[in-house]
Amino acid sequence: MRWSTYRDVEDVERVGIWDDDGLHPVPGPGTLLDLLRDDGLAAAAEAARSRPAVDPDTVRLLPPIPRPPSIRDFMAFEDHVVTSYAAIGVEVDPLWYRQPVFYFTNPAAVRGARDPVGIAPGSAAFDYELEIAAVIGREGADLDPATAVEHIAGYMLFCDWSARDLQSQEMRLNLGPAKGKDTAHSCGPWMLTPDELPADAAMTASVNGRPYSSGRLDALYWSFGEMVAYASRGTRVVPGDLIGSGTVGTGCILELSRTHGGDAYPWLRPDDEVHLEVSGLGAVDARIEPAHPYVPLRKDAA
Repeated sequence: MRWSTYRDVEDVERVGIWDDDGLHPVPGPGTLLDLLRDDGLAAAAEAARSRPAVDPDTVRLLPPIPRPPSIRDFMAFEDHVVTSYAAIGVEVDPLWYRQPVFYFTNPAAVRGARDPVGIAPGSAAFDYELEIAAVIGREGADLDPATAVEHIAGYMLFCDWSARDLQSQEMRLNLGPAKGKDTAHSCGPWMLTPDELPADAAMTASVNGRPYSSGRLDALYWSFGEMVAYASRGTRVVPGDLIGSGTVGTGCILELSRTHGGDAYPWLRPDDEVHLEVSGLGAVDARIEPAHPYVPLRKDAA
């Protein structure tokens, strides 16, 4: 099943399920997060399919979970890690092979699959990251990797937009990434239930119609079960939490430019059109917009 959150022609936020003839609205108020908390997807799907479909071109698609409780973004594709590090002459720390790693990012920065994305203020090295995110459907703590995947309600396409220059600067202080990563996260256009996601789902990206990235989901080194288990260690995962896979191999300009040169793969600029697609998960189509004005904190720190 494919679940979306959208604003209808009256600007009311609604939940819908996709079928061959379009997007069927779930009756009444409520959110996809409410349905996850109440274990109500099956009943909602039955009720929605009995109603006429709406034309998806007449609505604004929101992130499937517009207000996630938390977002943990991992770095679980070995190809991306090895290639990126090798391009700058650095070996991968053996610790990466013993435990997964993630950072927390900004739930307030999620965007819909068709929403424009503004460059981070002060950045001249803006980038996309082609990823998949799992959506937690059932609370759990200290989960076993063998069964943690049972707590996943579905998957969605996820793009962690990144200001590489800001990221590099702030991580010199041994914290972060923070402002290098929290301007925008594109999600959607829908959440797909786990039974329908191809294990070898193709993942691609293009900029202004030119192919950039190409990878596959089955290249993950750390499984989603392992990522969810690690995320739950000593704490809880709760319905609506997003667990990002991290960038697939070739899945960002940082990796491509380090390997093939910055002239071949320049940073994103205003009016660029970025298309990201994953088999079964649909596509993100984002137009890049100029940054908001950069406001210095102090006159001597501009």
